[in-house]
Order: sequence, then structure tokens, then C-alpha cells
Amino acid sequence: MSILIPCIIAGGAGTRLWPVSRETMPKPFMRLPDGQSLLQKTFSRASALPGVEHVLTVTNREVYFRTQDEYRQLNHAGTTLDFILEPFGRNTAPAIAAAALRCASLHGEDALLLVLPADHLITDIPAFERAVEEASALARQGWLTTFGLVPGQAETGFGYIEKGQALGAQGYKVERFVEKPDAVTAQRYLDGGQHLWNAGMFCMRVDAILAELDRYAPDLLASVSLCLQQSACKQGEGEQLVELDPQTFERVADISIDYALMEKSAQVAVLPTDIGWSDIGCWRAVRELKEADHNGNQCIGETVLHDVSNCYIDSPRRLVGAVGLDNLIIIDTPDALLIADASRSQEVKIIAQQLKQQDHDAHRLHRTVSRPWGTYTVLEEGPRFKIKRIVVRPQGSLSLQMHHHRSEHWIVVSGMACVINGENEFLLHSNESTFIEPGRLHRLTNPGVIDLVMIEVQSGEYMGEDDIVRFTDIYGRAPEPANP
Repeated sequence: MSILIPCIIAGGAGTRLWPVSRETMPKPFMRLPDGQSLLQKTFSRASALPGVEHVLTVTNREVYFRTQDEYRQLNHAGTTLDFILEPFGRNTAPAIAAAALRCASLHGEDALLLVLPADHLITDIPAFERAVEEASALARQGWLTTFGLVPGQAETGFGYIEKGQALGAQGYKVERFVEKPDAVTAQRYLDGGQHLWNAGMFCMRVDAILAELDRYAPDLLASVSLCLQQSACKQGEGEQLVELDPQTFERVADISIDYALMEKSAQVAVLPTDIGWSDIGCWRAVRELKEADHNGNQCIGETVLHDVSNCYIDSPRRLVGAVGLDNLIIIDTPDALLIADASRSQEVKIIAQQLKQQDHDAHRLHRTVSRPWGTYTVLEEGPRFKIKRIVVRPQGSLSLQMHHHRSEHWIVVSGMACVINGENEFLLHSNESTFIEPGRLHRLTNPGVIDLVMIEVQSGEYMGEDDIVRFTDIYGRAPEPANP
């Protein structure tokens, strides 16, 4: 029996969910009301499938350590983690091609690749497991099997799949893929019963997907194959990864798997499913996860409301007072506030796009930024100064580094710090501090068993994160030394 390899595709910025979803903390990391992220839920249902011992994740290099943290919080003992790390996004076709090639080399070409987007919510897990079993049966016959979702309403925000010839008791040959329709067409699709929502989930034999890519997208397959040959592979306890080479990956076409292959191949099947699916594509979808009060409001955080109805308010850190509002979405984060008409929540992406065009930090970063060693939070900044709260996990370590344009003053709040400051190495305890001059080598490590919390005060002409020269780093972020 061929082995089943779930492949989690964790890409996309989720711009319609700004300001919570941002480039360095995208939609898959969003916490839902139960405390779990979309990525964690995807991993949990993938790793719990019968017989699954390996889970492959294709994601951006910048969020690799955050992804590790998300998985580490779950009990995945016995599941080997495999990662393909992209230096930048190149859409779903290169990601799936790389996953198929990787699976062929590790598990053989008869392995089944189960492609799952990381940012979808599925609530009916038994139905999902049955669908995977049925899709696997079709895939073993050589079909590139996609999961078609039975539509619940005339939705204009999704692509559709038209059913063709029946393939036994379960699936259908795909007649055609349809772009997002207008409202009249979407209603006709719903009434006709021949169209399903395109979920972007697939189950395919590795040799079948590689053969079809070679037939319809040979240049793409060749360029991804060359990139893998030029890429560094690493292996550790219960984990292995390949870090795609930026130079060769840059030459790979930026194209979706639908355009590159699925719309061209005659070997595509669709399996109708009803699995309690949502793509959580906008704030309207998020608000549906929380029960409303008697006025139709859904609130997260402390609120004082007067004559307010049908509003979604998410403000976990600050009190929100509201008067005379109806049908609004209010999302408050430490550095950005969104106020939107609930009926126009799809248009939030325009705000994110404008911020990106302006090169504004609020497109990329939150006030709290994840790093492999922990987090830092910008508390305040102004001309010639910045104040951060830094949390270093036990055994975590910043790189050995220096700055050209700023000095730093470190004050330990709690925990213990091992500090390298120039030629000196010493321990700092609570309420102790050290000063680091510009141009001086320094490193911060937490040798203890509890979090190290400290305040960093930066001062100088320039405080950008790119004023870091790394010399050594336990997370592989320092440049490789030149050959003698």
C-alpha cells in the first residue's frame, strides 16, 4: 500500500485579514477563539490521519522558526517533520512540484501526496477523514484528485469546478475549472447542482503529478528540479529540511497549480465533499466563528456599548467604548486600528496593498516580532531612540553580532542572561544591566530554564533591523565563512 504524505502549503499574506495578518505573521498563524491557530489545526488533522508518519510543510524561510513553535506546542510524537523552505513566494505550482519531487526522493513515486492549504478551517473531522480515504482511492488509479466543496450559497468569492463524467460511486471527471463568477452565474451554479467550490486541496500519486507536470509544464518542473539540486539539505532528530536556493528559485515561474496544470490535464477528478469547510478569507468569516449576543454583536476583549448592533469588535488589549453603531468591524492591534463596513470586509485587502506600496512597517510587522530565540516588542520609539521588551526562551541565543550606528543598554527584568560584551563574558541577574557601544561584538543567551525578560534601550542615528552584522548564529542566519 502506498504511503500517504500530507503536504501543508503555508503561503499567502491573508491581506483581507489585516491588521492581524501581516507579511511576517500571516493568516495561518491567526489564533481562533479556541486558542489554536489555523496552521495548528491543519497540522493536527493531517498528522492524525490513519497511517501518517511524515508531514511535509512548504513555507517561507522567514516563518520557519515560528512554524516550528506552532508544531512544538502540539503533541506530534512519532511524526517526522519535513520542510521545504522558500526564500520568497512563487505560488502553488512551484510549491507542489517541489513537494512531489521531494516525496519521490524520500518515499518513492508511488507515495500519495495530500496537499492541504494551511489557512483553511475544517470542522467535521470524521467527514474529512472519509473524504481523504475516498480521494486516496481515486489517486491510486492515477487521477489528480481535487476536493470539491458542496456550495452552501451563491458565493462570488470562490472559483468553481464543473462535474463531468461519473467515476464510479464517488468522484467525477472534471469538466472544467471556472473563475469566480458574478452573482447571477453563482446562483445558477447553486441551483444546477453541477458545480462545486474549488478548495485548492488535492490528493495525487507522486508519479502521476510529476508525469502531468512534465507533459503540461515541463519548464516549471525542470526549473524546480534544478533548484532542488542546488539547495542545501539538513537533518536533525525527527526533522529534515531543504532550503531552496534563492538564485535558481528566482528563475521559477510564479504560477498557480490550476493555471499551470489542472485546467489543462485530462487526468483531474473531483470528489464532492461536505466537511464543514471555511477558508476564513475575511473578517466576515472570522466573526461567524463566535456566537453573537442579543444585539447581534460579537466582542473579544472589554467593551462598553450603547445602541450598538451587528458589530464585530476584536480588541484584546484595550477597552472599546462605542455609541450608535451598526454592522461594523473593529479590529484593534497595538499599532493599527481597522474600522470597516461589515458588508465590505473583502475590501480590507486594499488597505494592506496601499501600506505595501508605501513600504509601511504595518504591512510587514507587528509590534511584537517573533525570532527563533523568542520575541521582541517595540514599546516606544522616536528620534534617536527605541525601547524594546525582549523575551529569550530557555537555551535561546541571539547571534554574535555588532551594530554600526547604535548603542544598546540591556536591563534584565527577570531570569538570567549570559552576555558577551566585547572581550568579556559574564552573567546578569534581575535588575542588573550592561552597556554596549557601537561597533562592539555582543551576544545575549538565556542559560536558564525560565524565560529571560529584559528591556533594551537603543540610542543612535539609525535603529533599523538591517543594522545587524552577524558573525555566528546557532539558527543558521549568519553568512557562511568564505573558503580559504
